[in-house]
Amino acid sequence: MQPIRVCAAMLLTVFALSAHAADGALAKKDGVLVSATGMTVYTFDKDAANSGKSACAGPCSANWPALPPGDGAVSAPYSVITREDGAKQLAYKGKPLYLYAADKQPGEHKGDNFKDVWHVVKD
Repeated sequence: MQPIRVCAAMLLTVFALSAHAADGALAKKDGVLVSATGMTVYTFDKDAANSGKSACAGPCSANWPALPPGDGAVSAPYSVITREDGAKQLAYKGKPLYLYAADKQPGEHKGDNFKDVWHVVKD
């Protein structure tokens, strides 16, 4: 492969993994997706990909707050769903994204594999 094509492919890969939009709301750190503030991002196994719905509501959402989409435009593999309460939530590959209330410091991932249904987002 020619050097220019290799560089272009690398740039496209970095762009796809680093953020969902121009506002830089998400990044990849140590192989895990994190919010703009460095907090670990999670998915929930009970959410059906591409359903446009979140299965985490009520008391669940107090422990697992929805990750808002930010102000920028969203592009694949990210999308935005509308929760039952009308709030917007960012999704990755069709799965809604969450933070974990017990993670107090950037880089913590106490919610990974919680009850075998919550998982950090790896790419």
